[in-house]
Amino acid sequence: MQSKADNSQDLGKSSDSLDASTLKPVTGETPEQPVEDTSVPQTTLGNVLEAAEELWPKSLAEDWDAVGLVTGRTSQQISKIVMAVDPTLEVIEDAIERGADLLITHHPLLLRGVTQVAATNFKGEAIHRLIESGTALLTAHTNADSAIGGVNDALADAFGLKDCVPLIESKDGLPEEGLGRVGFLEKPMKLEDFAERVYTVLPAVAGGVRVAGDRTGIIRKVALCGGAGDSLFDAVRSHQADVYVTADLRHHPASEAREAANGGFPYLIDVSHFASEWVWLSAGARALGNVLNDLGHTVEIEVSQVNSDPWDFVLLGSAPEKPTLT
Repeated sequence: MQSKADNSQDLGKSSDSLDASTLKPVTGETPEQPVEDTSVPQTTLGNVLEAAEELWPKSLAEDWDAVGLVTGRTSQQISKIVMAVDPTLEVIEDAIERGADLLITHHPLLLRGVTQVAATNFKGEAIHRLIESGTALLTAHTNADSAIGGVNDALADAFGLKDCVPLIESKDGLPEEGLGRVGFLEKPMKLEDFAERVYTVLPAVAGGVRVAGDRTGIIRKVALCGGAGDSLFDAVRSHQADVYVTADLRHHPASEAREAANGGFPYLIDVSHFASEWVWLSAGARALGNVLNDLGHTVEIEVSQVNSDPWDFVLLGSAPEKPTLT
């Protein structure tokens, strides 16, 4: 066993072998430690577009649709987002007042081609207000309709449906993606009771809810389409749905559907276009916030409380049944 003295000698030899020029003088000061950067990374519009594409891929949009970024630079910083159904002037002004850097709407502002955006009409004024205020505009329309967790899934959840599948599968998506949904109530209900549920879960609007069918008829299989869905009647019939819930049912398609049903299924429930899609905003805001958080970004996201349904009031007959013509 070596003695302590021997160990000291060995250490001494080791220190003698060091080059004196490499030794730092002892000053008594603590060496400066690198500072860890704990700041939250800035979120850009490009980051939000990446998250939006994950949730509502542009490939799911219908060929005639216009989705994606309308105004804004991908490099601009985003700290607050407002989500709404329609890019009306009232909605835009509300978003600006809330301090939003980005407005995400379901409906496009510029669905058809334009040759000018002068502020001499309401769309030109909308573009000017967005750009002048530094508020970007992003549209998620039929891509958000077809996406998993999108407009139609949110509506199905609100109605209490399970085992849902698309009315029409997307040609460029997963089997769970596509237009409309069809699913089952947990237990059969009378048509009038289900219509009451629909009325209750949707935001209040002037038009209310219109129903065609036997109010005491029993239903369980429900088809739905947020927004205008009278082009999907063939799919509704092929799925043998008991009732179809959609918006903007025009006279001729609705009349022909009831004639073809000969008093039976599918019954029809016609709701507000705005109301049927407003339900998605909260779910969409949560989903977008979760994806941004996963990407390391924290952004404040709010749902617009502006009612952009175009109708202000309605006059109703006093009779509870179908009114008699006089």
